[in-house]
Amino acid sequence: MAATIRTAIVEDDDELRELIRRRIERSGDMQVVRVFPSGDEFLGKLDELDLHVVLMDINMEGRNGIETVREAKRHKPGVQYLMLTIFENPAYIFEALCAGATGYLLKSTPAEELLESVRDIHRGGSPMNSAIARLVVNSFQKETQQRINDDRLSEREKQVLDGLAAGLQYKEIGAKLELSTETVRVHVRRIYSKLQVNGKMEAIRKVYPGQ
Repeated sequence: MAATIRTAIVEDDDELRELIRRRIERSGDMQVVRVFPSGDEFLGKLDELDLHVVLMDINMEGRNGIETVREAKRHKPGVQYLMLTIFENPAYIFEALCAGATGYLLKSTPAEELLESVRDIHRGGSPMNSAIARLVVNSFQKETQQRINDDRLSEREKQVLDGLAAGLQYKEIGAKLELSTETVRVHVRRIYSKLQVNGKMEAIRKVYPGQ
């Protein structure tokens, strides 16, 4: 007989925390060792707990789930973290995975899928809802395509784009690069085409996200 999967739940919504606890306890092959309403309380007791999997809310008061996982992984790297969230947000997903989470599910996930995800993560898998997985894939494809488009810019086009980002006019860019204003315009049109944008600000934001 397989060993019982020892779990903990970190969730600040009382009703949801109890619902998840009941689902896990009814599984037959899992045990809820402890439940916690906050990341800080969980971290305060972590050293005392013998756990396999932690179901972790992301958006909590005080220390959020991502920060909690990042800190917890330093103390017990062998524990696996399954993030639960209402947010279909690629930034949250990547930040959680970088912090040490192994799986990522929506809180609306059906009970049986949730239980199977706990089993999967315990076996060494990285469970995600199909909606989350699509979001990750789509975001990855967009970033990859952006890098491809950026690489397609010639050195001169990159210099022109740098000038646009610096707030220079076409005439000023031309003088700096020893080009005619019309040649600068041609380069700008090519840049827009390669980056698949319609204007200067969109091009700048696409290549320089912090601008």
